[in-house]
Amino acid sequence: MGRLTTHVLDTAKGQPGAGIEVLLYRIEVSTLHHVITMTTNHDGRTNEPLLEEADFQRGKYQLQFNTADYFKKSGMTLSDIPFLDDVVIRFGIDDENAHYHVPLLVSPFSFSTYRGS
Repeated sequence: MGRLTTHVLDTAKGQPGAGIEVLLYRIEVSTLHHVITMTTNHDGRTNEPLLEEADFQRGKYQLQFNTADYFKKSGMTLSDIPFLDDVVIRFGIDDENAHYHVPLLVSPFSFSTYRGS
């Protein structure tokens, strides 16, 4: 069976994004269904896969990374309305036997992602 994992890299500091809240939603038509909330560890990864085994199903998903709180806690000065308050990534899972890894590279003013391995 497949699984879904993630990790966050703070490109402003060149280090793992530790302590970032990550929310996973399953999207059905136009409705978001909350699946799980986790927090990244010292290595910028979640301690467990976000989805695995019977919960790992084909479909459309959304990851939300609450990055502004992380940058504020790290001592960075952000405006009252940060440019990136949270980062949302929508993606699809088509193969229930594959490993889907969705990394986030983030700074207070930019982000990128890709399908990792």
